[in-house]
Amino acid sequence: MNKREIFKQIALDIAEGELAFPTGAQLALKLRQALDDPDCSLDVAARLIQAEPLLAARVIAIANSVLYNRSGHEISDVEIAVMRLGFNVVRSLVMALVARQMAGVSTDPRHRELVDQLWQHTAHVAALAQVVARHVTLQNPETAMFAGIIHEIGGFYMLSRADEFPGLLEGDFSDWMDYGEEMIGRAVLKKLSIPEAVLDEMDVFWEGFLALPPETMADTLLLAEELTPVTSPLHQLDGMAAGQMQTAQIEMVIGEETLSRILNEAMEEVGSLSQALQF
Repeated sequence: MNKREIFKQIALDIAEGELAFPTGAQLALKLRQALDDPDCSLDVAARLIQAEPLLAARVIAIANSVLYNRSGHEISDVEIAVMRLGFNVVRSLVMALVARQMAGVSTDPRHRELVDQLWQHTAHVAALAQVVARHVTLQNPETAMFAGIIHEIGGFYMLSRADEFPGLLEGDFSDWMDYGEEMIGRAVLKKLSIPEAVLDEMDVFWEGFLALPPETMADTLLLAEELTPVTSPLHQLDGMAAGQMQTAQIEMVIGEETLSRILNEAMEEVGSLSQALQF
């Protein structure tokens, strides 16, 4: 079975309802369902988050990041942190936990390294997407962070199934970019009931065409991909690297002054937010 056939089989398994998640990811999905309930109160949300220590730690970390805590007064209470962030950001953090835990724990050191690198890339893109949304495309920053968190979710799920297909991660990996990334990514996101509007933007993102000037959520993600200093290991398997555009080209797209503001003024908040997103 070649790689394209493997990707097709994985997507077919998902479509037929065989979406296998590790226990940690399943618990996070149940929490997401609870947060989606319009009757979920702040105190109930805080109790649910406290039941998942890893998520509680990230909620506190995000609430204390430069972006959300300009005063510098440290927050240590989960309920206050949720109040400051809002449910939309907390939902994004839950999805971050789902994505990070989706790949499971492998005994293969190389597999674990790929998962760790993919998450570092994801966290940087999510943080940069929020900054690009505020400074360049004027999209909703919280939605941009959410899109950044889920943009590699198909890759995490593919890695979770790699042990079932010996040799999957070896040799030429071009079919992932050309075929598997969108096929598996869309199948996973549909199974997770991601809003159709976000799915539509992800379809444009997977096409890889950055509109000039950048305006849409897909453009936001594509620009964040270009600006991130952390390359996706799945792109490296394909012999590619993130950020194929030269700095001069990006300056022409968004303007030298705007790019400078993103890279300099926003450097601290991107660093703080990406670090807080590390699960």
